[in-house]
Amino acid sequence: MIATPKNSSLDWKNYFPSILSFLILVTGIILDHYQLYWFDGVFRFTIYLFGYLLVGWDVIRMAANLLLKGGIFNEFFLMSIATLGAFYLGEYAEGVAVMLFYTIGELLQGNAVQRSKQSIRDLIDSRPAVVRVKREGDYLSIPAAEVSIGEVIQIRAGEKLALDGVLISDAAEMDTAALTGESLPRLVNSGDAVLAGMINLSKLIEVKTTKLFKDSTLARILFLVEQASSRKAKTQRFISSFAKIYTPVVVFSALGLVIVPGLVLDDYIFNDWLYRALVFLVISCPCALVISIPLGYFGGLGAAAQQGILFKGANFLDVMAKIRTVVFDKTGTLTVGRLHVKSSHFETGAEDKQALMEAVSDLEANSNHPVARAIREYLPPSSNSSALSEITEIAGKGLRCLWKDKSLVAGNLALLEESGIAYPSELQEFHQTLIAVGFDGMLAAYFVLEDTPKKEGLDTITKLRKLGASHFAILSGDRLPVVRQLADELGIQTAFGGLLPDQKMKQFEQFLGKEGAVAYVGDGINDAPVLSLADVGIAMGGMGSDAAIETADVVIQDDNLLKIPLAVEIGRKTRLIVWQNIFFAFTVKALVLFLGAFGLASLWEAVFADVGVALLAIANALRIQWHYKRKKRSMS
Repeated sequence: MIATPKNSSLDWKNYFPSILSFLILVTGIILDHYQLYWFDGVFRFTIYLFGYLLVGWDVIRMAANLLLKGGIFNEFFLMSIATLGAFYLGEYAEGVAVMLFYTIGELLQGNAVQRSKQSIRDLIDSRPAVVRVKREGDYLSIPAAEVSIGEVIQIRAGEKLALDGVLISDAAEMDTAALTGESLPRLVNSGDAVLAGMINLSKLIEVKTTKLFKDSTLARILFLVEQASSRKAKTQRFISSFAKIYTPVVVFSALGLVIVPGLVLDDYIFNDWLYRALVFLVISCPCALVISIPLGYFGGLGAAAQQGILFKGANFLDVMAKIRTVVFDKTGTLTVGRLHVKSSHFETGAEDKQALMEAVSDLEANSNHPVARAIREYLPPSSNSSALSEITEIAGKGLRCLWKDKSLVAGNLALLEESGIAYPSELQEFHQTLIAVGFDGMLAAYFVLEDTPKKEGLDTITKLRKLGASHFAILSGDRLPVVRQLADELGIQTAFGGLLPDQKMKQFEQFLGKEGAVAYVGDGINDAPVLSLADVGIAMGGMGSDAAIETADVVIQDDNLLKIPLAVEIGRKTRLIVWQNIFFAFTVKALVLFLGAFGLASLWEAVFADVGVALLAIANALRIQWHYKRKKRSMS
C-alpha cells in the first residue's frame, strides 16, 4: 500500500514543499536550457538535490525503514533507486520531476480523503455531558460520567437521555428515532427500560440509572462501529500488489544488465553497461502508474464531489463499481422522515365538517407531537377560536377536551376505547398510523398518516438494477407491516422491521460474502454499525446523523437517492480510466525497456517513457472530472 504523506491534510502549508520543489525544478530546467555558465557543477547539483529532498525525503526514509525490516522490493525502494539513478546519470531534473509528481499525486488523494472526512461530532458527544441527579433530596447538575448505577436523574421535556435506566415516573413518550429509526414516538410506562439517546417528549420525568455513562447503549453502538470496522477487509491498491512483482523483476533485470555481459563479452566495459542499467531503471520507474492510478481515482473523487457525492477513500470507487446487493434503512433514507396525512374520512354531515376540522386543528395546536403537527398541516387553520376547554394530553394516546360542552377526543384507537366510543373493526387493519376523532361519544372522523416515500425511490432501484445490482432489502426499526408495504411499492424482495442496532447487524450479516459487493444506505445513529460493516456504507448526509456520516464510506450530501446509481456509474468510469492508464503505461514502457536493454534507447526515450507517459496518463485520469463537469453544466 502506498503511504500517504504524513502531512496530507487540508492545511496549505503541507503543499509548501511540493510548491517549492516545483519552482526549483522549473527554474533549473530554464537555466539548463540557456546553459548559463554559473549554473553548473556543485551549485547545480545542490539546487536540484534540495528540490529533490523536499519531496523525496519521506520516500527514501520509508524505503530505508522497510529495507532494515527485510522489505526490499517495494515501490519506495524502486522510486528511490530510480530517481537516485537519474541523479547519478546527471539527469537531476528527471529525478526531481519523478519524485515531485509522485508526491503531488499522493497529496491530492490525501486531500480528497481528508476533505470528505471533515471533523464531525463524535457519537458519544450526542449524549448530554451534564445531567441533574437527585442527591440528598436535591437535584444537582453533575457530569454524566460521574453518575452511579441506581441514582435518579431528572429529564425535562425535549431533553435527551444521557444514561440507560428505568422510568420511575408514571408514563412518558420517547422519540426513539436515534436508536431505531422509527418515525413515531414510543409510549414508555413506569418500570419500562429507557435508553441513552432517547428524547423525552412528555413532561418532567425521572429515571433510575441501570448502567454507567461509558456502558450506555450509545457507547455500545460506538463499540459495534469499531468492531465492524476491524472486520471490514481493506482494499489493497493495485500498485502495492504490482510492485511486489514488478520491483524485483526490474531490479534483478538491471543487475543482470551490469553483471551478465561481463561474463560473456570480451570487450565488456563496466561503465557502459552500468549506464544501460541505470537508463533501464529510469525507464522502468513506475511514475506513470504511481501517479496516474491515484490521480485516476482522484478524478473520480472530484467528479463525484461535483455531484454532491463524497467518497472517503479512493478504494470505495472500486467497491461501488462491484455492487450487487443494496440494503436500505427506511426512515429518512427511503422516506423523508416526516409524517403527513395520506387520507381522511368524516362521519359528520357537510354542515358540521368545517366546524369540526377547525376544532380538531385548534385541539392539535396544544401538542408538539409529530402526529399533531401533521394533522395541523393538513387541516385548514381555524378562522376563530373554537372555544375549547379542559384540554388534556394523554401520553401515548392523544388529546381530550370539551367543545360545545361535549367531549372531543383526537388520538389512537386506544383513546377511543378508553372514551367508550365504538368504531368499525376494519380500522384496526390499517398498517399506517391512524388517528381517530370522537365527538359526543361517537366516531366523527379519522385520519390515515404515513411517512412520505421519496419520489426518486423507484427510479433509483430501477437504475441500480440496470447497473448490475440484483438483490435489494430494507432493514428498519419501524413496524414490519409499514416496511413491507414500502418494499412492495419499490419492488424490493426482502424487508425486516422492528430492529435495534445489534439486530440490524445480525440481519445484515446474512448478505455478506455473496457475489459482488454489498452496500448499506442509512442516515441514523442506529445505522452506524451496519454502515461500518458493509463493503461500502452510504449515508444520507443532508439530514443524516453525525454518527452515520462519520462512519459511512460514501456521503450523499443532498439525500437524493438517485445519487447512488450515479456513484456506481462514476466508480465504473473511474476503473475504466485507471485500467486504460495501466495498459497504456505498460505498453509504452515495455517497448522502451526492450530498446533500453539493447542500448537502443537514450535518456530522451527514458524521459518520454517515464514523465511523458505520466503526463498523458494524468490527463486521461482527469478526463472523468471534465466529463461530469460538462454534464452538470448542460443539465443546469
